Amino acid sequence: MEVVNDNTCSWINDLSPRDNIQSVTSNLNCEWLVIGAGYTGLSAARKLGQLYPNKKILLADAQLAGEGASSRNSGYLVDSTLNDGFSSNKELDNYKKKTDIYKLGIEAVKRFIKEHQVDCDWNECGKYFASSKKEDKKILENFSDTLSKLGFEHDLLSNKDLEKKLGSNFYNIALHTKGGILLHPGKLVRAMIDTLPENVSLYENSSLLNWKKVNDTIICQFKNGSVKAKKIIFATNGFLKSLGIKSNYNFPITLTASMTRSLTDEEFDSIGQPKEWGVLPVRPMGATIRMTKDRRILIRNTAEVYNPYQMSQNELNKRSFKQKIGIKKRFPQLPNDIIQSSWSGIVSRTRNSSQIFEKIDKNIFAAGCYNGSGIGVGTLFGEQIAVKASNENSKEIETIESRNKPTWLPPQPFLNLGVKAMLMYERLRARSEI
Repeated sequence: MEVVNDNTCSWINDLSPRDNIQSVTSNLNCEWLVIGAGYTGLSAARKLGQLYPNKKILLADAQLAGEGASSRNSGYLVDSTLNDGFSSNKELDNYKKKTDIYKLGIEAVKRFIKEHQVDCDWNECGKYFASSKKEDKKILENFSDTLSKLGFEHDLLSNKDLEKKLGSNFYNIALHTKGGILLHPGKLVRAMIDTLPENVSLYENSSLLNWKKVNDTIICQFKNGSVKAKKIIFATNGFLKSLGIKSNYNFPITLTASMTRSLTDEEFDSIGQPKEWGVLPVRPMGATIRMTKDRRILIRNTAEVYNPYQMSQNELNKRSFKQKIGIKKRFPQLPNDIIQSSWSGIVSRTRNSSQIFEKIDKNIFAAGCYNGSGIGVGTLFGEQIAVKASNENSKEIETIESRNKPTWLPPQPFLNLGVKAMLMYERLRARSEI
């Protein structure tokens, strides 16, 4: 089944349409083939182009480059995450390994932005983990203790302080980390497309139907052509499983989000004219919500096991209604018809919230599964999987490979049943936060 391009995402619609789109329509040969043109695939292709300026490198995507999860996320470049399950010193050490990867991811994005002078609405304003439930204070105090041990700058805030900063009295308790960054994900990934090296050829709207290895050659069959490559990097994130890559270690989750139009001066005044901010939920299935620099409100408050290829407009409208309720809970003074667009997207998960980064065979490599932290980690993993595939090493690779590896998942239908049960349980726990 082909992935469908759609025009429902505000981040994508902020950008000018691209032209000169080419697809795989003949039989091609190359030294390197990268499958997936999101943060990971674009970064891998860029790195390969720098390492091998005289080699032919192909980059293929099932839809328009950068218009999958890379443009459809909430735009958080994270330094830390809350729901990782840590309490003992051993778990604290594993959490530090994870935050070390986040730090390297931020540095990778910063380097790209500096080198290419990218404007992606970069804002080092940090992020909030917030809850309306006063009893969640204990969760945040424990998290604060962990962050203190690891040297993260942060603050605990109560209702009145939050109301001034967010323009909403919905939240009663929050923890603010200073290292988080907010940005425009569509602008960032578009810059990665526009700055690809000259020896990288980009093929879009080209779904990979099947692939096989014959001797030392990878043969990939597309709808209207084929590609033979000496080495291949799979960077399809939420679609790794559908291509048979680490299929017992990752699974896709479908998220939906909505964004409002820009608030009028009067509406913005009514919520106290807050500066740009981003809130992540204390409870896993609560709402991610963000105020952008141009006064738009983004909300994501659904996550489910769903067909990852396409969501119908009718189904999307049902979820958009939930997001309207979420906005009204936080900003009751705003109009009911304020949502401008709604969209769905895919996040790739593993059982233990680790990532995939490995050599599958001597000329087959894969990177993905970022558990919602794909901007920085995806950029980092793309660059470094290209280095690994070149039989080189780096300090970044040493840090990546010191992490806990993804753990095995049960087969279908038990996997879907288990994931659905987990999501239902977390949804019930967080129902007041949606």
